[in-house]
Parts: sequence; structure tokens; C-alpha cells
Amino acid sequence: MAAKSEPTRILVLGGGYVGLYTAFGLQKMLRANEASVTVVDPQPHMTYQPFLPEAAAGAIEPRHVVVPLRRVLKRCHVLTARVTKIEHERKSVTVEAADGHIEQLSYDVLVVALGAVARILPIPGLAEQGIAFKTIGEAIYLRNHVLTKLDQAASTLDPELRKRLLTFTVVGGGFAGIEALAELEDMTRFATRYYENIEPSDIRWVLVEAAGRILPEVRETLGVWTVEQLEKRGIEVYLSTAAKSFENGHVVLSDGTEFDSDTIIWTAGVKANPVLADSDLPLDKRGRLEATAALQVVGHPDVWTAGDNAAVPDLSRTEEDPSATCPPNAQHAVRQARHLAKNIIKVLRGGQPKDYYHKNLGAVAGLGLHKGVADALNLKIKGFPAWVFHRAYHVKAMPTWNRKIRIFFDWVFGGLLRREVVSLGQINNPKEEFTRATKS
Repeated sequence: MAAKSEPTRILVLGGGYVGLYTAFGLQKMLRANEASVTVVDPQPHMTYQPFLPEAAAGAIEPRHVVVPLRRVLKRCHVLTARVTKIEHERKSVTVEAADGHIEQLSYDVLVVALGAVARILPIPGLAEQGIAFKTIGEAIYLRNHVLTKLDQAASTLDPELRKRLLTFTVVGGGFAGIEALAELEDMTRFATRYYENIEPSDIRWVLVEAAGRILPEVRETLGVWTVEQLEKRGIEVYLSTAAKSFENGHVVLSDGTEFDSDTIIWTAGVKANPVLADSDLPLDKRGRLEATAALQVVGHPDVWTAGDNAAVPDLSRTEEDPSATCPPNAQHAVRQARHLAKNIIKVLRGGQPKDYYHKNLGAVAGLGLHKGVADALNLKIKGFPAWVFHRAYHVKAMPTWNRKIRIFFDWVFGGLLRREVVSLGQINNPKEEFTRATKS
């Protein structure tokens, strides 16, 4: 009697959109003992990033924006660890586990879904003063930070310090920057009703964008309309303007503008996870994995990839641009992941993978409560209808009914009872009071 073969070892690097949806698809389709699936990510959850602005502004409970990997991936192994090196020739991945120990993981099939990280430019003071906006931790920190600045400004007697505390700067005019700016500006304006000595006009929000327009994912006329709406709310918009320095909170722009700001939110682009550079897999000039339309790494059919760290040919645009690749957005990441899971199953069972094809449906952005902009299905939508469309699209895309329902009721109760605008600043330094007590 022939010995039973071992299950195929599938290793998924990353627990974001691609990692979660790929693993979820595999666990639904795999037969018993056909394969084992291990998911590696430094966080025990997947973050639905389009909801980070609303989580930061208090419209959604932050825990409802994340999906616990172990709860959803019940038939997979979840390892909380950070990938440090990929050696495909040895079919080995080096990880640093949550407790700090180093481990080597072997595999038969590899899925690289490490996503992107914030792109940091060599601007003086950025590392010390900047706050990124890619994780739920950063969203929570930013919410408490902004509201704490209002508390400090309300109690200071120094007019220059007050002005600095109430000046908030956002660098980057893509979706992340615009939505964070719009939601947080909405929150601070709403919060002023609880401060006797702070008026909405006292708060200064500044947007800095190096390109000549914002929201490049939508048609230019909608970008222009969005700028007009932001300026009507008193937000200062600097286009075709680069940031030169943030040293000690003193902002210097390329057009000569200078001002002090205690809050600098950095959303000026992303880059592929730098771990890819320390691998023996082929990369394009932007540091992304070179992929086929079937979502396999070029020259390595047992390595699969998708999402922000992959240069996947966009077959819907290759006739007009042969080098076109799929844009790094949630729309493509989710669809690629589902397609990727099906392709892995086909190959495991002796079949051939199918090419990924999806025509971009458009883009939607929230601009604060009851305000939005959308360029979808060949329609230009503005204002309240776009805001409704934005919320409907993203709650539909949010993984699991558990999270969809929780977010829906966050919105319902927020509408009935109004949002909470209290700062939980102690979260940022939880031992401060205990340390103070030990010295008394």
C-alpha cells in the first residue's frame, strides 16, 4: 500500500486584504489533508484601511475596523511574526516572532502579500515630527493627539503656542490624505462647541501636495471641485508645493511659506514592503514583485503574489498601455486575492491558472459627515449622494458580517447620539500616572 503523501505546505506572507482573502478562500475550497495554510503577519488582525479616517474621527469604533485573523481563519495556522527575509531557492522564509525569537519557515507554495509601507522622504524633521496613517494604532493615536491639542490650546495663556497647537498639517493629496483631513477637520469643528474659548475659525488645517492636483484616482474636474469644497470649509490647500523642512514643528514649504504646527500627518505615498529587496525574487523598478496576469511571480510558478507589493499586468488597459499594472487599491487587492485562491486550487489539482482581469469600477472618497465625491460606473457624484455611495460600497467590501453589522450600528448610534469627541490621551502614555505616584 502506497504511503499517504504529506499535505502541501502553503505559506501566506501578510494578513492584509490579499493575505486574509486568499487564506479564507483556500480554507473554504481545500479538501481534508490536501494542504496546510500558514498566515504570517506582525499583527493578529487585518485592517480595513478605507475606514481608518472614520475610526480616527470617532464615527466608527476602532476595533470594528479590524478583522481578527484567528477568528476568521479557523482552519489555518496564524503566526504573529514579522518577515525579515525570503530565500526562495531554499524555499525558506525567516521571521521574527512576537516574543523576539528568529524562526525559519519552509514551504511548498508561497503567497507574498506583504503590501506597502509609508514612503518616507529625506525631509529634515519628518522622522521626529511626522505621524503616518496606515494602521489602526496610528488612527487611534492621531485622534487622541488632535483632541489633546484642543485641550492644551484651551488652557494655555500663550497666544503663539495656542496658534501652533491649533494648526494641523496634512502632507499628501491622495485618498488617504484627503479623507483623513476631511474627517478630522469635521471632528475638530464639531468639538469646538464644547470649548468656551475655541471657535472653529481658530483652528487651522493645511493641506500640502507636491503635484498640481489632488485625488489622481478620479477625473480632474472632481479633484478641482473637492479643492473648492475644502477651501469653503476654511482649509488651506497648497498645490504644486513640496515640504522642505519640519524641524521642531516649524513647517517650511517650497513656495516660501512658513508656519509652526504641532501636528504633521504624513500620507505622501507608499512603497512596496522593503523586505522584498532582501529576497531572490524578481522585482520591477518600483521594488514590486514582477507578476504574470495569472498572479504568479515571473519565472517562479510556485510563488504567488497580489496587492500593493505586486506589479500585476492590468489586462483592461494593456491595449492602450502595454506596461500598465493594476493600481494599488482595495478594489483590486480583494478581487486579486479571491482569484489567486482559485488559481492555487486549480494548480494543486493539476489544472491551469486563469489570468486576472478586472476593469476598474472607479473610486469613492468621504469628505466628512454627509459629504463625499465619487467617480464610478462612468458617473460623477458629489456631496450627500457620494457620501452614501462611499459608505455603502465600503461596508459591502468590509470582510465578515460581524464587522458589517457592527459598523452599521456605529453609524446609526452616531447619527442618533452624535459622535464622541473626548480625548483618551492617557492611552499614548499609560504609565505616566503610575510613574508620578511612585515619585510622590
